[in-house]
Order: sequence, then structure tokens, then C-alpha cells
Amino acid sequence: MSREAANKLSIMMLLKSLASLCVLAAAAFAVPAKEKRVHHQADLSDHAHDDGDGFKYDHEAFLGKEEAKTFDQLTPEESKDKLAKIVDRIDTDKDGYINHLELHYWIKHRQRRYIEENVNKHWKDYDQNRDGKIGWEEYKNTTYGYYLDDEFHDVDDKATYKSLLTRDERRFRTADRDGDGIATREEFTAFLHPEEFDYMRGVAVQETVEDIDKDGDGRINLAEYIGDMYSPENGESEPEWVLTERKQFYEFRDTNKDGYMDAEEVANWVLPGEVDHADNEAKHLIHETDADKDQKITKKEILANWNMFVGSQATNYGEDLTKRHDEL
Repeated sequence: MSREAANKLSIMMLLKSLASLCVLAAAAFAVPAKEKRVHHQADLSDHAHDDGDGFKYDHEAFLGKEEAKTFDQLTPEESKDKLAKIVDRIDTDKDGYINHLELHYWIKHRQRRYIEENVNKHWKDYDQNRDGKIGWEEYKNTTYGYYLDDEFHDVDDKATYKSLLTRDERRFRTADRDGDGIATREEFTAFLHPEEFDYMRGVAVQETVEDIDKDGDGRINLAEYIGDMYSPENGESEPEWVLTERKQFYEFRDTNKDGYMDAEEVANWVLPGEVDHADNEAKHLIHETDADKDQKITKKEILANWNMFVGSQATNYGEDLTKRHDEL
């Protein structure tokens, strides 16, 4: 196979993948009862937040779920040493104290690691000139490449791909806060994960409306709302959950009772305001370890309560002994 043919095949596969992702995203973003269009904050931990029953919740909140597992394999001494180094990283202003803002930022950062890993995975593909930034032209040429020259004539569903290109450019321009046509890593993160950034809220809502709004009037009516979740086959009767969704539309989604969901109502639906779990956890850790009650904590105070922040073989061993004793 020639290089040109190989490139053409590669781009065709990429475009098909993008189209599939678009369709999957529309399906995966379905609403309650499945609620897949609604963006919820990820849980900080799979464990219950009960300090009386151990600190596994705090460990996963402070370290992230995967990193918490590695600390469980360490000795207490190793765990304390690594924690001391982490404290130095959290103290960004280097004043010797960890305040609420610094701890909140750290916890949010750890919880967003899966997003950062996703960005890192794509970064090398798009940063073609290796300058640490991704320009719109780099992204466009890498993603659509060969087919831009003939305006997608070789693609079966030309309209879909043109729509994808238009949507990509609009989202890229919105993520590009300084308007220079080049995305920093933070801006590229906003491009790939708009639901995570307040300033991308509008474009995330607009894309949702466009996905569901079949008659193109810029609003979502009941039929479109239900049709996004459920398409009856062979005259089957509606499941009970669809009837519940009709009621949800009238009673909760369409708040101004005009028979439609406008952009503001869609925003309230798919991007609901929620409790900031990272904020609450930062307050909790400071409250529990702030010995002199000055609303900030030192490395000494943190290390004195090291087992609240991180785990070790010793703490797990103690828990195993307790469980075995209870079983006996």
C-alpha cells in the first residue's frame, strides 16, 4: 500500500471513529432515568465518609483512587516520607502553611487526573510541531486532513462530517480564551472536556440542544426530549420510565411552562449546580488537623495526623486483624 493510500485509509478510519463517538455521545448523554446527558461531579471515593470506621474516604479524596492503592503498600515510614514531599507541592506560595485554597486546588487536581491522562494521550497526536501548544490548524489537519482538500466528497455522510468540523471549530475557539488560535494545555483540556469548565458552559449547552433539537427551532419540545431517550419498535407500548420522563419534562424541565426547554432550562438540566465535594473535604481535613485553630495547617500538623491523609501496610494490617477477630 502506498503512503498516500495508507494516509487516506488512516484518515477515513479516524473520521469514522469521530462519527461513531458523536453518535455514542448523543446516546450516552441520555437523561434520567439513565441521566447520561447530565454531568455530575465524580465521587471523591467509593467508600463512605465515616472517620469512625477508618480514613479510606479521606485517602482516596486526598490522593486519588489509584494513588491511594499504592500508599496502602508502603510502610508507615515510607508513607510519611512521601506525604511530606506532597505537602511541599501543595504549599504553592511556600509560606510554610497549607490554606484552604491550596488544599482545595490539590484535591480537585487529584480528582481530575483521569481527564489529564486523556489530554496527555491526545496531546502528542495533535502537537505536530512539538512546541507545547496546539493550533487550530494543527488540530483540523490532523483530524480531517486529506478530506479537507475535496470538501469531504469521498465521505459517505458528508453533512455529518462538515457539521463535526463546524462544531469542533466553535468549541476550539471558545476554549481559546485569549483568541490567538492556539490552545495551551489548559485550553485544550477545556476543548476536550467542556463540562469541566464554567466558561465552556454555553457551548456544552448549545451542543446538547443541537443534538436533541430535530426541527431546528433552537428549543427542545417533549417529543424531542423523549425521542432522545426512547424510540419504540414494532408498536411496543412505552415502558413505565418513559411515562415518568414525560412527567419530569412538564414538572421539572420546562420551568416556565411554555412547552419547550430553552438554553437556560437545558443548562439547569445537564449542568446542575452541585455541592463541591473537594471544597467540603478540604474544610474537613483542615478542621480535623488544625491544632491551633488558625484555619491553616503546617507540615507538622499534617504529619501528626498522617494516617488521615494517607494509608500504609500498618493501617491495613490493623484493619485486617480487626476483621478477622470479628469473624471469629
